[in-house]
Amino acid sequence: MTAAQHLGLWVLDVTEDVHVWMHGAGHVRAHDSCACRPHWDDVPAARVFDAPAVAVILRQILRCRGVEEFFVVLESALRQRLLTAAARTWLHDHVNDLGRAALAFARSDADSGLESLVRWRLRGHALTVRTQVRVISGGRVDILIGDRLIVEADGAPFHEGETQRHRDLRRDAQAAAWGFVTLRFDYALIVHDWPTVELAILAYVDLGLHRGR
Repeated sequence: MTAAQHLGLWVLDVTEDVHVWMHGAGHVRAHDSCACRPHWDDVPAARVFDAPAVAVILRQILRCRGVEEFFVVLESALRQRLLTAAARTWLHDHVNDLGRAALAFARSDADSGLESLVRWRLRGHALTVRTQVRVISGGRVDILIGDRLIVEADGAPFHEGETQRHRDLRRDAQAAAWGFVTLRFDYALIVHDWPTVELAILAYVDLGLHRGR
């Protein structure tokens, strides 16, 4: 995760635990005073002292942190054009089925990991979910679900302060004048209280369908 951060990739919460990238077969000597977590990898020996490649970083994140955090970093790498076609093919061949599903689902248009996370978590609901869409009200929105539902993912520090709040509310009002509905969620809600976010989105989708919108 820190290697991904070093490259400027978008990551979720980074823990204080020490995780160490290791080369070799996984021989561990007793070291009771150390609480580090080793991650063994089979990269070529000539590259042991190089910075790990983006594809290697992604594979380690999938193994250690799971598919959601893998997907978030993956889309950030695609957005920044840090994952070549060859590296993506290598990654496809060296991850599990869930990782391959994430690779197939990934795009390069998400502007933040929160947008990626929302789209990933909604994938089972058969919704049309687009990110970074310009709508008729004159602005670019984080997420557009269907034709009318805007979801804004407000991640700190870009949405702090009264001035920014006023701008956000003005944008929401302008969008409403054109028939859009805006749901606005912050980092804590999306990452740590997803059931509330999901229920809010699906409730509007259900309401919109019943109204024929």
